[in-house]
Amino acid sequence: MLKWILTTIIALVCISGFAGLLQRIGLGRLPGDFEIRIGTRKVYLPLTTTLLLSGTMTLIARWL
Repeated sequence: MLKWILTTIIALVCISGFAGLLQRIGLGRLPGDFEIRIGTRKVYLPLTTTLLLSGTMTLIARWL
């Protein structure tokens, strides 16, 4: 269980870092991706994008 939680957190951090690139190709604006503004800071939580990319990577890993 701890392994999955750590994997999800790492995936969220990585996807947050690539948010600009992902938005250019259409990801990051899906229903379930949250952008919270606190003062002048933005906190980006791409939950749906994380699930979509995780599922895609799982299918690719099982296929290989």
